[in-house]
Amino acid sequence: MTDEKAAAAANEQSGRRQELIGVVTSAKMQKTIVVKVTRTVKHPLYVRVVRSAKKYYAHDENNEARPGDTVRIVASRPLSKLKRWRLLEVVARTTRVA
Repeated sequence: MTDEKAAAAANEQSGRRQELIGVVTSAKMQKTIVVKVTRTVKHPLYVRVVRSAKKYYAHDENNEARPGDTVRIVASRPLSKLKRWRLLEVVARTTRVA
């Protein structure tokens, strides 16, 4: 019975798209934003927490995100050479005026 529950849970999760939360670093392109996602990983040898960051190009249809905003992006089909993500929502607005 536990195998059936595990299989059902796996099927439920497989339909969901991957989501990431990051900070917008650039919004100068048309309908495109650059999102910096920071991950924390424990180093296998030194057992210290190491921060690593990666840039993602995301599609922003309405140009609603601004630099400094915290956003949620979701995986999508390839939209261009670099864009494989779409803007899902703006989680928090920045208070900085730039």
